[in-house]
Amino acid sequence: MSHVDAEPAMPAERVLQVDNLRIAFAAQSKTPIEVVRGVSFHIDRGETLALVGESGSGKSVTAMTLMRLTEHDGATITDGSIRLRGREGRVMEITRIPLDKMIDVRGADVSIVFQDPMSSLNPVFTVGEQICEAIVQHQGKSMREAEQIALKTLQLVRVPDAARRMKQYPHEFSGGMRQRVMIAMALSCKPSLLILDEPTTALDVTIQAQILDLVRSLQEEIGMSALFITHDMGVVAEVADRVCVMYNGVLVEQGDVFSIFEAPRHEYTKALIAAVPQLGSMAETDMPAKFPLVEFSRDRNAGAGA
Repeated sequence: MSHVDAEPAMPAERVLQVDNLRIAFAAQSKTPIEVVRGVSFHIDRGETLALVGESGSGKSVTAMTLMRLTEHDGATITDGSIRLRGREGRVMEITRIPLDKMIDVRGADVSIVFQDPMSSLNPVFTVGEQICEAIVQHQGKSMREAEQIALKTLQLVRVPDAARRMKQYPHEFSGGMRQRVMIAMALSCKPSLLILDEPTTALDVTIQAQILDLVRSLQEEIGMSALFITHDMGVVAEVADRVCVMYNGVLVEQGDVFSIFEAPRHEYTKALIAAVPQLGSMAETDMPAKFPLVEFSRDRNAGAGA
């Protein structure tokens, strides 16, 4: 296959290596707008990396570009390398794969779970049919074999009475159960990397905790690597091994989760941590305190990475 990259090989434990990634979107003016600038990070086998930042920081664009999804919306990868070790051990240079061939990579070697499962699930097909479609597409299984794999995957993500629920439609599931179905669909082909783009934002805190526990359990059970996209430092503390903080399209800080929380270096990281609500922190005040606005220049950001 032309997109298999044999030289140079990544370290054996590495699943994803991103180097100097730059992404620009076409604009009405002739000059494209660069939204991700020189981003570099890696993920090893069984590791969870949290990519953190406020809305508009470039974290979701970065994540979706790993699957070449942003190019359907007018984005261009202007520079950089994205190396992915697929489920069969092949190292691929994602930026060199023809866009029409990416359908063979998405779902098979890397999968994504979006924030709103109802926007991703088709309301006219049962959840079992939708999971089976991915299995038949990427694994070449018969429908009967796909149904058995789909059942086991729903059981893996703790969907009760999975055999019966496979025959139900998305509207018959609660929000938390729909998100479990999306995780099951993403895991059905056993990808080497799972991307979770704000998967708990639309859920209440109880269901959010259940989904986070589920992701951690699955990583322990199947050795899955994960890229977790979020703006919530509370979630980061629960799930991440390492953290990359993005602001204005640039990585301003990265490190292991303990170092980031114990001794953050960048002012923006400190502001994100300070924004996490703490029980009793405003007990002596009549009104909630305003969150301070944080501004950094582009030049300052560009020199603050890693």
